[in-house]
Amino acid sequence: MNYLAPPNLHRINMSKKPAKPIRPQAATPKPKTSTFNPARFLERPTTVTDKDPLYRKIFWSTSLAILLITIVLALGSGINGDDEYQNDYSTKLVNYYATMGADTSALFIEKGKMHYYGGFFDIVTGFTNKALGLTWQDAGYHNVRHFFNAIFGFLAMLFTALLAKEIAGWRAGILALLFMFLSPRFLGDSLMNPKDIPFALGFAIGLYYMAVFFRKLMPETSLMELWRPALGIVAGICIAISTRAGGLLLVGMFFMYAGLDFLMKNGFGGLTAKGSPIGKYAAWALGIAVVGYLLAVLFWPFALQAPISNPLEALSEFSKLSVGIRVLFSGENIMSDEAPWNYPITWILKTIPLFTLLGLLGSIVLMGNLLKTYRPLPVSMTLFAAVFPVLYVVYKDSTLHDGWRHLSFVYPPMVALSAIFFTRLESMVTENKVGKYAVWAVVVLLMAEPAVFIARNAKFPYVYFNPIAGGVSGAFGNYETDYWGISMKPAIDWLEANGKISQGMTDTVTIGTSFSYVAHAYMDKQFNGKVKVKYVKFSNRYEAAWDYGIFPSRYIKGGHLRSGNWPNKRTLYTVTANGVPLTAIEQGGGSVFLGEQALKVQNFPAAIDAFKKEVAQYPDNEQAWMKLTMAYLNTGNFAEAKNAATKSIEVAPGNSSGYFYKGLAGLYGNDISAAANDFREAIRLEADILPSIKNAYEQLAKNYEGQGNAAAAAQLREAAKNI
Repeated sequence: MNYLAPPNLHRINMSKKPAKPIRPQAATPKPKTSTFNPARFLERPTTVTDKDPLYRKIFWSTSLAILLITIVLALGSGINGDDEYQNDYSTKLVNYYATMGADTSALFIEKGKMHYYGGFFDIVTGFTNKALGLTWQDAGYHNVRHFFNAIFGFLAMLFTALLAKEIAGWRAGILALLFMFLSPRFLGDSLMNPKDIPFALGFAIGLYYMAVFFRKLMPETSLMELWRPALGIVAGICIAISTRAGGLLLVGMFFMYAGLDFLMKNGFGGLTAKGSPIGKYAAWALGIAVVGYLLAVLFWPFALQAPISNPLEALSEFSKLSVGIRVLFSGENIMSDEAPWNYPITWILKTIPLFTLLGLLGSIVLMGNLLKTYRPLPVSMTLFAAVFPVLYVVYKDSTLHDGWRHLSFVYPPMVALSAIFFTRLESMVTENKVGKYAVWAVVVLLMAEPAVFIARNAKFPYVYFNPIAGGVSGAFGNYETDYWGISMKPAIDWLEANGKISQGMTDTVTIGTSFSYVAHAYMDKQFNGKVKVKYVKFSNRYEAAWDYGIFPSRYIKGGHLRSGNWPNKRTLYTVTANGVPLTAIEQGGGSVFLGEQALKVQNFPAAIDAFKKEVAQYPDNEQAWMKLTMAYLNTGNFAEAKNAATKSIEVAPGNSSGYFYKGLAGLYGNDISAAANDFREAIRLEADILPSIKNAYEQLAKNYEGQGNAAAAAQLREAAKNI
């Protein structure tokens, strides 16, 4: 017998025609059954390990440490420049509820449109400050707000970590917790941002409890097992909507994923099957959404007046952000409502730590593997929460202010995905020790860079830019850094530490600043009325009398910042982040102030003399050059005016006023072609200057008409049309 041959197989005779194969008897057909198998979606390899008790202890001990550090950092943080609006709203909210709605000032607030915001955070902090007897001019008032901001920020970090743990286990949770804390932008906002951080917290809570709720929602699950995650979703919806109307997105996501969870567990046949749980799903979804929404409305007086139409009105307002402000983006000072489509994406790419960026991109590349390895519903839900809002904002061309802070709520799901990716990547090479250690070595290195930044800039970590942007030094002059003026506090601290101001002072000191509210909050009460704060616009800062000027980089043109001429040589002290200037303290008075006073009374020879002395001593003072230009123009010395204007542009590139006055010098000096070029550049830099340019042409045309030169007047008016 040939044991190598298959049994019952005869030798083939190639010379003969093969025998006709015997057709096998047809098998009895099996009854058709549904191909839907929910196990495909529900059964995944467990993430439980024998080290979970240890990981759990590490997770919670790390959480406690992060909470304490965040609180300490928050109490040392500066006041958010937008707190002027927040604190006013907080006071009006307290009055509204304290008078049972009799005080209606919270229902419409023209400045800042604060009535369009929910009041959860400001109600909590407002009543706390009221109970403690604190006002906005007390340091304790802001400490209370920062303390609660830290709590909200920490909870957002915690629930992000819990979401990662729910999907991929305790190690992913620990990693997400560290990632959140070592994210300078999010940590920095957690110290003082009372709008975007509570909103992000609401989303983080909602996402986590949705993941838990859908895991537990089975036909056999009892009510007692579901009430906790259900209340968690309610809390998330409540906090999100009672902060900003955009929290309605969380409700939409809940309905969408409730439907998806139903189909994954029951298939389309479950919609009509006898005993279908569709009613159970609908009851839970509607009940949770309605309760969460109604609770949110209770913390929002404007919404209480019309619980459906008013929140929708607020949502519409936020979707377009009709109030445009000037922002610095890619080196250009542009209006926020004219920003290009890639504005939010560029900001995200340049400001999130590399561990989040690489982890997010890695999770997208590895998404198929993640969906097979972990429960697909929470994984896909986290991806949707991280990506969809950004794409929607780009699609709608929505207006954003100050980077991407309005989209901060997408950052927690980004971090969760990143932590899940690195955890999964490590498990994929677990048999390869070199590969395993390499993964964690990369993670540690990626965490080190933002950790060092936070340690060096603990008072304002939110000004962070990642290595893709070249760090904060690479971003300086191209993107806003301290757009909230948080560095005002260390500047004021320096004035006190160096004896410029003190609590026992007898003489009055005047502080000029473009962030006057912050200065008032810190100095009005603390220095017994001996420090007077004066609002001063940076571009006209020497027109007013002040002893010391405090000027953050916000509102300074990008070209001026990049030139290296700010802070100028009048600066006594500069607050920096990694050596990059955030706020400068200037010395007041001197020749530039004397020149301004002479200019006001039209003593142009005296003004020229004073401004020439100023630029001789401080050649990087762009305002002195500008005002010298004006003085020369008024004396008819157009050649010197043009030279001074050119110098002002060299000192502060991108200075629209410099081009405007240079254009005037050319216009009145009969160099019409050069004037037109300068005017066009001025308009390109700042379109609002156009009416002044048109007026200059018209005035000069009238002068020519008065001299009987109608042809020259006509030429000027024609030239004006081409500007």
